[in-house]
Amino acid sequence: MLTQKIFFNRLRLDARIGILEHELRATQIIYIDAELDVNITREADDNDIRTVLDYRKIREAIIEEATRAHVHLVEVLGRMITQRLLNDFSDVKQVKLRISKPAAFADCDAVGIEFVATR
Repeated sequence: MLTQKIFFNRLRLDARIGILEHELRATQIIYIDAELDVNITREADDNDIRTVLDYRKIREAIIEEATRAHVHLVEVLGRMITQRLLNDFSDVKQVKLRISKPAAFADCDAVGIEFVATR
């Protein structure tokens, strides 16, 4: 079966995430990188967006999950987003997701977690 990869690099979001006192009071910037391996089940029609997996909808799902409520742990947020993508988009066969917090430590550009889930 033919597949394609849809990807997002450094989707920047203000999220309510963390367990520290200052993280509980305010949003912080997180970056989300996502790669989705998608089964191609039909020929793309250049005049009909419905013949492909619309990456605007994927972006919308990621943003909704990441900003809906305060989440204490990046690990939990990653599972939430990964599960949502697999549940909402049946053509997705694998999700690779990376969430990073650029302000977590002064001595590195970012710290984060990477997830891989396969259907």
